[in-house]
Amino acid sequence: MEFHVTTDGWLTWAEADGRAIARRAALGRGGIGIKGGEGDGITPAGRWPLRRIHYRADCINFSGPHHVPRNINKNDGWCDDPGCADYNRRVALPHAGSFEHMWRDDGLYDVVVEVGYNDAPVIPGKGSAIFIHIARPDYAPTEGCVALALDDLQAMLAACDGEDWLVIS
Repeated sequence: MEFHVTTDGWLTWAEADGRAIARRAALGRGGIGIKGGEGDGITPAGRWPLRRIHYRADCINFSGPHHVPRNINKNDGWCDDPGCADYNRRVALPHAGSFEHMWRDDGLYDVVVEVGYNDAPVIPGKGSAIFIHIARPDYAPTEGCVALALDDLQAMLAACDGEDWLVIS
């Protein structure tokens, strides 16, 4: 299944009957483009595989038909330090390098889909942690991720068929 995100902030896909589904999405504050590096706020243009689903079992009752979810724990982080050997990988906290907490109090990471951007191979400084996660109620811009309302994110995951891609254009 391909999920398409466009510059006007919509994520679309086709249901099995061919009917197009569109969901509002929040994108990076830098818009869609070619990432220049860490912290640029750009949502990277391209076709990226969906990797793993991470979720907060204490907040969400999650089951997905084609992706095996991983529970987010209080000591989970994601390394965003280009000088660190763990760059653009999940890490256990505490961690010596710069990182982002995966366990958040604001609910944005209650469900997180890991997008296969800059991970095969990881190139230091190219940008890390492009996720699909839960949007803020006002759909405020992200740091480069794609964000959806929880119901829309769950509908998207229910449509997954095991060969899933995020196409950003």
